[in-house]
Amino acid sequence: MSFYVSDLDGTLLDQQGRLALSTRAGLLRLLDEGLVFTVASARHVSSIRQILGDLPLRLPVISSNGAYISDMASGEHELVHTMEPALAQALFALIRQHGLMPFISTHGPKGDQLFYQSVHNEAQQAFVEERLRLHDPRLRHSARLQDELRDPAVTIVVVERETPLVALKAAIDALCGDTVETHLADDLYRPGWPWLTVHDRRATKDQAIKTLAERYGLGAREVVVFGDHVNDIKMLRAAHRGIAVANAIDAVKSEAHQVIGPHHEDSVLNFIDADWRR
Repeated sequence: MSFYVSDLDGTLLDQQGRLALSTRAGLLRLLDEGLVFTVASARHVSSIRQILGDLPLRLPVISSNGAYISDMASGEHELVHTMEPALAQALFALIRQHGLMPFISTHGPKGDQLFYQSVHNEAQQAFVEERLRLHDPRLRHSARLQDELRDPAVTIVVVERETPLVALKAAIDALCGDTVETHLADDLYRPGWPWLTVHDRRATKDQAIKTLAERYGLGAREVVVFGDHVNDIKMLRAAHRGIAVANAIDAVKSEAHQVIGPHHEDSVLNFIDADWRR
């Protein structure tokens, strides 16, 4: 028996970032038959819940690239990996030295919050507007972003053109070493405006999958994962079978055991269905 884990954007979702009706229907059928399945996404659990709706996942979802393991229905977290406030303050200072402004998510006594101070390009504006459209309960405007870092930070995101982000990533890697996990990846829905995300080093999809398997008695099962982008590479390496969709970046395809069709053709669902039958 296998334990299946899929990325969302660019993998399970369609070109508009939605769960196609055919995908939903197929997953409902397979879950009803006993399929052991969940998702691992860069999105927060509140966004995952908006997209997947009432899909009856029996397992928690992995969100924010492994920073959270959460119950999708309630939004409650079973596990949260955060950065110490001092580290987040140092990262914020470094980002400002580079003339950039981040979005910062925190986890504290008031729960999950997502702060921004100002927007400086069309992609940052789109970032804010999407969260307003999705009624993201975390979104907060702050007059002084550094004042919000009293609570532990979960994720720091900088949205800008590639050249300044490459320089910033190098500076963060030099400052922090292996204490953080950084991903630089193009926005699937707004090409030319990549995101640089920073998490605690424990916040990776592969580590979260391992924890989930241990907690829910799935350690003896074969792990099959699906992905398309840089934040999926570690989980493909760690899985028994790592599956890349046809639209995946080359670095992901080179790590995969198999490459299937593109994400917008129900390729993940079709693979799981055939594999489940077998």
